[in-house]
Amino acid sequence: MQFQFDSLASFFAMNGHGPFVWASYGMAVLVLVVLAVTPVFRQRKLRRELQQQLRQEEARRRAAAARSASQRTAEAVE
Repeated sequence: MQFQFDSLASFFAMNGHGPFVWASYGMAVLVLVVLAVTPVFRQRKLRRELQQQLRQEEARRRAAAARSASQRTAEAVE
């Protein structure tokens, strides 16, 4: 098996086409990384938002329960 290029430098240069080839490889890797990482960040954001909603709903339930309990106490006193 014979290597097509004489040296590592000529491999990276690729007969003058190296910058285009390596730039396209770099862009492809960048796109793949973005496609792999984006769902992770989106999932984290959605989980934080869901936790915040759950905390808000729980606080509303507690406030409503406290109001109804105080109203029942006020009615019982009258």
